[in-house]
Amino acid sequence: MMRLWGRKTSINVQKVLWCLAELGLEEGRDFERIDAGLHFGKNRTPEFLALNPNGLVPTLQDGDLVLWESNTILRYLIRQYDGSNRFTNAIATQYQSEKWMDWQLGTMWPPLRVALLGLTRTPEADRNYELIQKSYQEADSLLALLDQYLENHSYCSGEKFTIGDIPLALCVSRWILLNQTFPEKTGARSQLSNIDAWMHRIETETKYSIVAEKELNIVK
Repeated sequence: MMRLWGRKTSINVQKVLWCLAELGLEEGRDFERIDAGLHFGKNRTPEFLALNPNGLVPTLQDGDLVLWESNTILRYLIRQYDGSNRFTNAIATQYQSEKWMDWQLGTMWPPLRVALLGLTRTPEADRNYELIQKSYQEADSLLALLDQYLENHSYCSGEKFTIGDIPLALCVSRWILLNQTFPEKTGARSQLSNIDAWMHRIETETKYSIVAEKELNIVK
């Protein structure tokens, strides 16, 4: 049976869980998930480090294949398990989706991650609120690019939900929750109506609910 290492509150683990759900694969029936990371530990054990020397989650074992890096895991899963053609697309659509996956990971997530970790993982006495707000506002500005694209498209690669929408939507949900939870620390959030409409489509037309969070997982 396929095995996934990682806690459900990790954004990168959530990417994989959501993709698995879209493919019709169920925890306990089609794959085993092992809690790892943060208070669960396990990700620094010799067993885990033999699989993933980075000591990070998620890590996927599928037979003799071991993968880490969440976006790579998504690409593998749809190539290997998309028998119902949930994510099968024309090449132009596929690479439009890939473009947004790389943008999420390399451009938009780094500043948002600074704000997220600063407000949820860093003890209050050690928080750099100037940096947190600067990082949040940078992510806010970047999301305006996605909003502009969505003005004329239903999803990140056109009119069909693709794997590129998964990492983007999980980042957007944290962008919203951070502002709702710490409005004075993040500064004002732009009202991006096209992203709002896109998130509504995702919430109603996909398996997003399996990973949706209504509040941030904050380490006290």
